[in-house]
Amino acid sequence: MQRDYKSFRLDWLTIILFFLLVGFGWVNITSASHVGDIIEYFDMNQPYGKQSFFIVLTLVLIVIVLSIEAKFYERFASIIYIFSIISLIGLFLFGKNVNGATSWYAIGGMTLQPSEFAKFATSLAVAKYISDMQTNITTLKDQLKTMAIIVVPAILILLQNDAGSTIVYAGFFFVFYREGLQQIYLIICTAIIFLSVLALKFGILYTSIISAVFILALYFYRRKKKSSIIQSIVILLLCIGFSFGIKYFYTDILKDHQKDRISLWLRLEKDPAKLELMKKKEAYNLLQSEEAIKSGGFTGKGYLEGTRTTGKFVPEQHTDYIFSTVGEEWGFLGSALVVILFVALLIRILHLAELQKSQFSRVYGYCVASILFVHFMINVGMVMGLIPTVGIPLPFFSYGGSSLWGFTILLFIFVKLDSNRINEW
Repeated sequence: MQRDYKSFRLDWLTIILFFLLVGFGWVNITSASHVGDIIEYFDMNQPYGKQSFFIVLTLVLIVIVLSIEAKFYERFASIIYIFSIISLIGLFLFGKNVNGATSWYAIGGMTLQPSEFAKFATSLAVAKYISDMQTNITTLKDQLKTMAIIVVPAILILLQNDAGSTIVYAGFFFVFYREGLQQIYLIICTAIIFLSVLALKFGILYTSIISAVFILALYFYRRKKKSSIIQSIVILLLCIGFSFGIKYFYTDILKDHQKDRISLWLRLEKDPAKLELMKKKEAYNLLQSEEAIKSGGFTGKGYLEGTRTTGKFVPEQHTDYIFSTVGEEWGFLGSALVVILFVALLIRILHLAELQKSQFSRVYGYCVASILFVHFMINVGMVMGLIPTVGIPLPFFSYGGSSLWGFTILLFIFVKLDSNRINEW
């Protein structure tokens, strides 16, 4: 028995960081959603009461995930992934529409969001395929197959009008890069983002000029390496063509509210009257969130003392905008603490991933870190106005059972895999 006990060691630092984030999240959900002076912590009519119930079920979920044999997750990764895809397809027939997105199943008085569980299912499938002995991620064939595993759930989620959850799947790029994806892909992705911002902000003409100057400078820099002028011209033409495509996509394909959010982010609107109207319609949440964070100062106004939080100035503050509650009531110190906790968790996961003997466990660990990082970066950036408004929760922090359970399963599967690290595979 002693030998069995030693062969499975849970990483308690990861678990402690998880509970700190969940606990502090619940404290802020309570502040953002309470009504009146009296707080009944298990009032199921209030978000904080429901979140208490979700946390209790989360404890049960953790026990179940940790009780299952570690090798189970690798053996049945494909089946778990298929069930996840079926659950996403089923939404088109039986899904409930909430705020324009058909992303939930209504079960009694509760709702369940399959896209939150699709993240760990896709992570398992990606880890399973990449770790297969016949897979070589540096070849185009295997790159396309791996991308297909990611694109299928992403498209299904996008078709449900949930663009925020779709964006998260871009985080798998970090996993591929760790496993040997060529550097050219990183350069292309960076160029796409750079060109998109330039084309929208400054127009096609200036974007073409800037691209030409950069490519010309690069050509002369690499001339000793026999850089081809034809290749440079082709790249320039591709940049110009992409700029036209971005303009067309922004003008003719994006919906009005999506264009307004990008326009506000990049400050594209010059007409003061239209700008003011857009702020009232699309940027109200963001403006109130920024004001709440600024009003918190260095130390914050104190727990349950945030005037904008208790006054309900920020809509949906207990969900996607929960970080604004932290900024107002706990100030810079509290906000920095939350950031430090998330960064510590991410670093710990990456450290443990590098210690894995199994490629499956390592790849899955990187999937976990990538998904959590994208959620954290986008949510905090959105709340502070650094990123366009996207409906995406802060992991372990925002209100919601599906979100909490999905992230919990995602993380604790890795905790279980890591606990089996010292055993032979």
